[in-house]
Amino acid sequence: MSDSYHVHETDSEESGAGDGETDAEGTGSAVDERIEDREDSSVTPSDDEDLTPSIQEVPDSRAVIRAEELSVHYGEEEALQPVTMGIPEREVTAIIGPSGCGKSTFLRCINRMNDMIDAARVEGSLRFRGKDVYDEDVDPVALRRRIGIVFQKPNPFPKSIRENVAYGLNIQGYDGDVDARVEEALRNAALWDEVKDQLDSSGLDLSGGQQQRLCIARAIAPDPEVVLMDEPASALDPVATAKVEDLIADLSEQYTVIIVTHNMQQAARISDKTAVFLTGGQLVEFGDTNRIFENPENQRVEDYITGKFG
Repeated sequence: MSDSYHVHETDSEESGAGDGETDAEGTGSAVDERIEDREDSSVTPSDDEDLTPSIQEVPDSRAVIRAEELSVHYGEEEALQPVTMGIPEREVTAIIGPSGCGKSTFLRCINRMNDMIDAARVEGSLRFRGKDVYDEDVDPVALRRRIGIVFQKPNPFPKSIRENVAYGLNIQGYDGDVDARVEEALRNAALWDEVKDQLDSSGLDLSGGQQQRLCIARAIAPDPEVVLMDEPASALDPVATAKVEDLIADLSEQYTVIIVTHNMQQAARISDKTAVFLTGGQLVEFGDTNRIFENPENQRVEDYITGKFG
């Protein structure tokens, strides 16, 4: 894996490297969706309730991502209140919370996908391996090669399966054995055995679950260090969802995986750490998943997990 992502590149097509190519659903309407959904996540704490977040500290030696007072506004609307937390390397971190609470907004800060929303304003810092990704000398395109993303809705390109997986490699000018990397990515995405005899067929001909695993293969083919997943199984049937969940567990042996999900049972099954975002884009609690679900420190988190709101 290359340690350099400070080279400025201007080819707009390269923003699609890995799985960083933006779908219209993912960015163009993001502001309206965040503002409309905010009412869904509103729950007013009582006057005597302790509003201090409970955040488990992650040592610098283990944290691949560290946010410090990171906040986001869409125009005048505060979508994400200041967040301070570290995300450990090669573990699965789940981000949960009701609609409109800032989960996806936070996720998209990590590889600067919010840059594509004109109204978005990011303040504070977000460090990847000690380097603030919002420093002026950081090229977002190069950053997204190291931090890939998989969206909620499968979005394979209208290309062959082989071309889908090789897309990021070709954009990078990869001069190694592309076919070998394609096979490796498809194997790591638990898809090789199902498609190895149809690599020249269109990725659009696959089932929904296969398409999502194809998108995961595309995201990991350029060999990123972090894989972001924004509700990757919400549009899938239970069988396909189970395959994606098994895949996430396998991926965490090689990559840091950060997943946004509305499904609390899914978060409990697959994650090592859980971050709970609630009212108005506030990170309320972060720590070991078992503790969060079995003995949360914050009453609002317990109320959310037990279904009293959300």
